[in-house]
Amino acid sequence: MTNHGDDALSSRTGAPDGDDRLSEDRSLLQQRLAVRELIDTEVSYLHVLQLCASDIRSRLQQLPQGDLDVLFSNIDDIIKVNSRLLHDLQETASREEEQVQLIGNAFLEFQEELEQVYKVYCASYEQALLLVETYRKEPELQREIQGIIEAVLPQAGPSGLSFLLVIPLQRITKYPLLLQKILENTLPDASAYAVLQRATSALQDVVTNINEYKRRKEVASKYTKVEPLSLRERLARINTHTLSKKTTRLSQLLKQEAGLVPRTEDKEFDDLEERFHWVSLCVTELKSNVAAYLDNLEAFLRFRPQDYNLEIPEGPVVQYCYLARDLQLQAFPEFKQQLEAQVWQPLCSLAKALAGPQNLIKKRLDKLLDFERVEEKLLEVGSVTYEEEAARHTYQALNSLLVAELPQFNQLAMRWLGQILCTFVTLQRDLAKQVLQRAEDSLAQPLLPGAERQVQALLSRYGPGKLYQVTSNISGAGTLDLTLPRGHIVALLQNKDTKGNSSRWLVDTGGHRGYVPAGKLEVYHVVPSEEELRGQERPHRDSQHQTPEPISAPVPSVPAVTQVVAMYPFMARSSHEVSLQAGQRVTVLEAQDKKGNPEWSLVEVNGQRGYVPSSFLARAPSPAPWGWSLPS
Repeated sequence: MTNHGDDALSSRTGAPDGDDRLSEDRSLLQQRLAVRELIDTEVSYLHVLQLCASDIRSRLQQLPQGDLDVLFSNIDDIIKVNSRLLHDLQETASREEEQVQLIGNAFLEFQEELEQVYKVYCASYEQALLLVETYRKEPELQREIQGIIEAVLPQAGPSGLSFLLVIPLQRITKYPLLLQKILENTLPDASAYAVLQRATSALQDVVTNINEYKRRKEVASKYTKVEPLSLRERLARINTHTLSKKTTRLSQLLKQEAGLVPRTEDKEFDDLEERFHWVSLCVTELKSNVAAYLDNLEAFLRFRPQDYNLEIPEGPVVQYCYLARDLQLQAFPEFKQQLEAQVWQPLCSLAKALAGPQNLIKKRLDKLLDFERVEEKLLEVGSVTYEEEAARHTYQALNSLLVAELPQFNQLAMRWLGQILCTFVTLQRDLAKQVLQRAEDSLAQPLLPGAERQVQALLSRYGPGKLYQVTSNISGAGTLDLTLPRGHIVALLQNKDTKGNSSRWLVDTGGHRGYVPAGKLEVYHVVPSEEELRGQERPHRDSQHQTPEPISAPVPSVPAVTQVVAMYPFMARSSHEVSLQAGQRVTVLEAQDKKGNPEWSLVEVNGQRGYVPSSFLARAPSPAPWGWSLPS
């Protein structure tokens, strides 16, 4: 009897131990299944995101780039973060005993990154859905989009884009549930339990923060829209409800001004608002100044004194006219075009970007007055209506969003403004350098008296590329050295002496040959004489009568084309003419215009055909000199 009783007692005391072990084994199995579900679903989720970012997005080229940016938002950033998270989760498999704790640590480590990237995506989700609705109104476009999605992801079904857009939202909200499932199958006294508990709570906070951020964005989007309403439309929107709200706000504001009720102080926001208004003022002032600058530039381009006969016989005045025409036709118009594209348009875009925050700050003041009134009532009565509670939440959402995002916006606007100013300065500097270079090229040193015939002789013998001008007086010391005055024109024969010294050049003065210092020579740009220049002004003043007729089918009056050289620069004034540079090689196609006028010649320059004054051309020298290379 005693043994039997002992056996019965043993069976009764041993049964709970067996049940506990069985329960632990069952929990451990469920825990492993939950871990496997977390990792496997993460792999599938990441695969779908990669298909969306690579295959589907690249095939939706019929959609504007702006639409694609909204639909896929920051999906590339999500892929980067989740790829690193998946890698860490998969790494835990090699340490099975610590796997659950390592999973909890991984989610705690990625908490902030997950919140940041999914905040951005969720904030643009509603706008993406609006695009989807517009596509459904175009059956042909909708069929194309649906066909592309079903070809890549058949599981999307008829939902198409809507199915893809909601996947990231579903995933971020599922993380707390998956971690909770692992936590429920972990023993409370296990070392991993506390870590998992913190990770689950952290991911729940992430979801809560994302929902709050999304709500703030929706409130902000409601008030950032700036509608250009007429006075009649504004009056049509006034009703008893809006009048009541405005009256209440005005009453609250007057009581604050009178000192009857305290004003809510928020130094952090006040500092941000002050900086924002300072940036806005800078943008407004700069925009006004650039607009005035463009107007003045337009007026300057319309003022063309060089097109009139100034009746001043000095040569420099005529040279100025040529330089001014050159700048008016190319340098200044190019500068104006660059100024509008690189300064004015970005400045207008920046001013437009400021409108949304400006309206939001204004609305915050209205909502602050509502908030203060509701707070007073809450202290006095102890309760508020549903509408008043919604007004409190609206102010809190606006204020939190502005405090969080105004610093970034101010910084971005300042950087944007700085880049615009740097571009403006760079354009001004480049214009000054270009004008100076053109002036140096056009206003070369004047010829010495009586030197025109010598220049013509050197030009016809050696070509324009070999002509140089003496920059300062040269006193020859050796038997082969030349003594030349400043301004003398010479032709280069060899850019070194017999000993290979490249600082002494062999030149021809048209009467003597000898050596001169290379440092006292500069390339000579042919400058026409005063009589020839004033002779060219006649075609400019009588351009309506003198400009040749359009080219249709020129009648060949010269049996063969002729190679000549442009003696002087010429600026085209119509599409029938072509511009020349002094010393440029020109092919004469016809030695007269269509009416047989020999004062104009049909030429070809750099592949372009047009008419030029015949008196500006001279016969080219023999082909040999053109093969010579200029000294370096």
